[in-house]
Amino acid sequence: MTQSEACRFYDTIRPSTQSIMESIKNIFRIGIGPSSSHTMGPHRAATIFVQRHPEAASFEVTLYGSLAATGKGHGTDRAITSILSQVAPVEVVWKPKVFLPFHPNGMKFIAKNKQGDVLESWTVYSVGGGALSEGKPGKEDAFYSKPVYDLDTLTDIQKWCEKYGRGYWEYVKECEDNDIWDYLHEVWKVMQQSVKNGIEHEGALPGPLNLARKAPTYYIKALAYKQNLQSRGRVYAYALAVSEENAAGGTIVTAPTCGSCGVVPGVLVHLYEGHNITETRILHALATAGLFGNIVKHNASISGAEVGCQGEVGVACAMAAAASCQIFGGMPSQIEYAAEMGLEHHLGMTCDPVCGLVQIPCIERNAFAACRALDAQLYATFSDGQHRVSFDHVVAAMKKTGHDLPSLYKETSEGGLAVELKDY
Repeated sequence: MTQSEACRFYDTIRPSTQSIMESIKNIFRIGIGPSSSHTMGPHRAATIFVQRHPEAASFEVTLYGSLAATGKGHGTDRAITSILSQVAPVEVVWKPKVFLPFHPNGMKFIAKNKQGDVLESWTVYSVGGGALSEGKPGKEDAFYSKPVYDLDTLTDIQKWCEKYGRGYWEYVKECEDNDIWDYLHEVWKVMQQSVKNGIEHEGALPGPLNLARKAPTYYIKALAYKQNLQSRGRVYAYALAVSEENAAGGTIVTAPTCGSCGVVPGVLVHLYEGHNITETRILHALATAGLFGNIVKHNASISGAEVGCQGEVGVACAMAAAASCQIFGGMPSQIEYAAEMGLEHHLGMTCDPVCGLVQIPCIERNAFAACRALDAQLYATFSDGQHRVSFDHVVAAMKKTGHDLPSLYKETSEGGLAVELKDY
């Protein structure tokens, strides 16, 4: 079946066949932690800007809103200056109380010559998951990503699956380029390695919290329990391992962000090891997970600075729930139900990192969300897949809830646990 044939069903439910949703490769980005929006995005922006102005005599970078509020804890300034300072001195200006209209994670890069004249002033936004935007519509934006999907709601994609007797991963296969499986294979390798690295590394995480790594201890303790508790203990250990690697600046995969990077690998590595799952089925599950995350990114947000932690850990839980439900033979309706519960039961979750670090409460949230994903999968598998609230409804509710949250609960460290533990 060709892509055009596979997506022909689009004509029956949409007025146009224009592609509208980008590749799931943008959900799974391989990079260095601790934050996709606060380190990966700014690092990428700085790299682009310095390539434009290798002759600059000085740089000035202004960080706005959430980027400024928690940038020091996330290492935003270091991510930027590590690139720009190779060419010229850098001044970083912090404006946490100023929120630019397009997105809370705004940056302005200025390059100057020896006389102090401005060579270029460039405003760009780190919009979550390591992605950048100039805040311009469509192809006018330098970071416009060519869409590859014709359907952008789970309701429509589920109808496609049921009409053609196919799974969500098969819709991904028909719409993505042929290299998608090679890409997901690399994603899977990095996820496995990040689990291994996190299990092997001991000691305290960097930063003023002096937070001890827990993954190695949880892993060893899990081995001493009976099979049922050992299974849950491994999920904790694996999710903690990846999250702690992220917090230490290790190499991880955004799924969909750095702050929520432990959930999907925590679940999938556990299933791969404990249930003799083939790698092919894991890659199919990753494709499904990416599709669900992509729908949220397209129709709402995966940025903690924009919608709170529900857009990071909540979405990761939905992705992992969908992936695991597929692995255990769930029908499209059951997979959708599992993902819906994974996101629904994180609605309203705030992003309130202590000291602006991706440690408290982020790391524990990854471990609990991984287990909640497996619970959602089991609950959905027991059902017939019929339920009142659709995944698309929850995505819409999450978007509105996120926009209604005060800014102090959206990655600014001005509310919630960040304030209660401010003495750190």
